[in-house]
Amino acid sequence: MPVTDTDVIIVGAGPCGLMLAGELRLAGVRTLVLERQPQIRDIPKASGIGGRILDLLRYRGLLERFEAASSDPDIAPRFPFGGLYLDFTDMVDPPMRALPIPQMEIERLLDEHARELGANIRRGHEVVGVSQDDAAVTADVRGPDGAFRVTARYLVGCDGGRSRIRDMAGIPFPGTTYPEVNRFAQVAVHDSVTALDNGDIDVPGLGRIQAGFTRTDRGVFAFAVGSGVLSFQTTESESAEYDDDEPLTLTELGDSARRVLGADLPLGDPIRLSRYTFKDRHADRYRAGRILLAGDAAHLFPATGTALNVGMLDSVNLAWKLGADIHGWAPAGLLDTYHDERHYAGGRARLQTRAQVALRRGHDAAADALRQVFQELVADEPALRRMGSLVGHTDIRYPMPGSDHHALAGTFAPNLTLHTDRGITSVAELMHPGRPVLLDLADRPDLREVARDWEHRIDIHTAKTDDRPADALLIRPDAHIAWAGGIDEPADAAAPALRQALSSWFGAPLEEAVPIIGRPS
Repeated sequence: MPVTDTDVIIVGAGPCGLMLAGELRLAGVRTLVLERQPQIRDIPKASGIGGRILDLLRYRGLLERFEAASSDPDIAPRFPFGGLYLDFTDMVDPPMRALPIPQMEIERLLDEHARELGANIRRGHEVVGVSQDDAAVTADVRGPDGAFRVTARYLVGCDGGRSRIRDMAGIPFPGTTYPEVNRFAQVAVHDSVTALDNGDIDVPGLGRIQAGFTRTDRGVFAFAVGSGVLSFQTTESESAEYDDDEPLTLTELGDSARRVLGADLPLGDPIRLSRYTFKDRHADRYRAGRILLAGDAAHLFPATGTALNVGMLDSVNLAWKLGADIHGWAPAGLLDTYHDERHYAGGRARLQTRAQVALRRGHDAAADALRQVFQELVADEPALRRMGSLVGHTDIRYPMPGSDHHALAGTFAPNLTLHTDRGITSVAELMHPGRPVLLDLADRPDLREVARDWEHRIDIHTAKTDDRPADALLIRPDAHIAWAGGIDEPADAAAPALRQALSSWFGAPLEEAVPIIGRPS
């Protein structure tokens, strides 16, 4: 094994890269993050997170930090979907929730967490070249103090949709850029604009505009108003390319609103201004040798509210598998399951965002009919729940090796309330350390005895829960279930199946317990 400067180099300190850094440190992996920008930027990008990533943050004990930084920590969203809405606000148990929080605040919290765990994060450092061989990867870096080289076992490109790492690794990124420009703003409600009790606004020269989406021959205008703030978006067909670093101005925004609405929209003082285009691209593969991709470097989706959540979940899936490989206990093919599982998940996200394109971009009578039919369908709770699960990324079930699996295998572990000899706990609390867990829910000493051969790698817990879904759950560090034992499943069937699952995901058993080196306390 070659001597390297670090175990993993992460290129890019956005939410995906910072999430990966924290997860790698939980796995005891030396981690270096290299970010081109000298500091966290306050350029408005994503405005929140939602769906499955909120569950994962709870399972790491981080959700309270994020909720404390949010303007509204527990909302069932009225989620925009292709120029329409999925309205979960009246549901007692909605299939997805959202947490409004600016991206710069997300990055600050993840940066803080990763540093607490010992990640080395260097800002103002640009990776200008990458090379690899069978044993290591080398990055050429340009930093404030000059150029240097750093070597690692692996390098992960979390450097966005225009990823230089992806290009240097030779990974194709096929897809489409749609000829439309979206301009989003939050501005103070102008004195001449009247906000009505039902959410509509009355605008001089325009009259009454209904809340939601207004379509004209020149584009789409969407808005919501509350607490003296007008949040709105314009969408226009336009093939112009804009530099990501070129800020949207109030003048450009007003011109766009005038073109779409046909008259001036009075604007108060700006709070947030941003501009973006929609791209539909998916990397052919998430790995090229010792270089891997995650987040926007691996996928771009043609709708809002998806990319950040999917990218952070990429990181959680990847980290423990890299850790297993670096610590030398990964079973054959484990790291390849990162591409298999997350490329599939990216495909599901691409499916629902492409469907949004079809709903959003049509302007004829047939498109109007499609939108009307869709809106009627999601007025029914079963259809609305299914769409919420798809958008929230909670419908993912990873394929498991072998056959005859329990229905829970491959799914995200439910957050069961657990009664133990030490008191009440939960699945979420057991997952805080980011280690694999065997959870015995039926006092099965036969299954615990099998798992003891892996005691140096997994945590074994016995508990009781109401309406147990299985006799035992083998939960991976990313909180997905690797194996589940059926209710009262005979030992001669359950024990060999558990042993096979432990070997498939966590390597060969060892006779003596060996601590994982470098795990933070």
